[in-house]
Amino acid sequence: MKTIFITGASSGIGKASAKFFRAKGWNVIATMRSPEKETELTQLENITILPLDITDAEQILSTVKKATSLHDIDVVLNNAGYGLFGAMEALSNEQITQQVNTNLIGTMQVTQAFIPYFREKQKGSFITVTSIAGLMAYPFGSVYHATKWALEGWSESLSIELSMFNIGVKTVSPSGTNTNFSGSSLDLGSHPIYNETIEKTMGGFSSPSTPEEIAEIIYEAATDNKDQLRYLAGQNANQRYARRLEIGPEAFRKEILQWFTDIRNS
Repeated sequence: MKTIFITGASSGIGKASAKFFRAKGWNVIATMRSPEKETELTQLENITILPLDITDAEQILSTVKKATSLHDIDVVLNNAGYGLFGAMEALSNEQITQQVNTNLIGTMQVTQAFIPYFREKQKGSFITVTSIAGLMAYPFGSVYHATKWALEGWSESLSIELSMFNIGVKTVSPSGTNTNFSGSSLDLGSHPIYNETIEKTMGGFSSPSTPEEIAEIIYEAATDNKDQLRYLAGQNANQRYARRLEIGPEAFRKEILQWFTDIRNS
């Protein structure tokens, strides 16, 4: 029986992935900041709950040590993260630092903690949930985009670097997903000059995909044995990225600019 280690499994894509992999016959180590609050996954067989705040470097090491003592881990799913949305001049230093520490540095440190384990086994896979926001950009998401674009470049480099140890690296890029991204997983920067436009912009986004649909793509990435780095997840992500490739990044940026102008003037 294979085992997957998941960060950010308390809700959304992380929880859906835990349930999906379990249903496919995998052991699941589901990690979250507050495991004492979890009531659903604790009732399911073959799911182990462990505490993990990926901004806590010491806890990363202790949780990885505990996890590898419990099961022979095959896949690490880097899912934990949240969105920061707002005008750049409205964001505090604390908001910017927390976004980078969680979405980027925390993911790097979890991965780094597992590399020696996979290297000794000469097998294993890292799958990182990035975002379509790591392949294109929209207004008011500059710092969030920065972390997701960084994860894409980091993953591409790492996929080549770790190939010598038969360690796979993949990314899954969803578009808008019906999760708590607009609730507890979203931080907002407020500024009176921008607030009305921000509200209109957020209202212009669609969220057609479900966490369960994204979990299916993650499972595909984990099991298809393909030497493939990027997996687009959801109809909107596939359509938008195909459009960017079709017309090129500059023309695509201008389309987004026109969309933004229309939103502002609506």
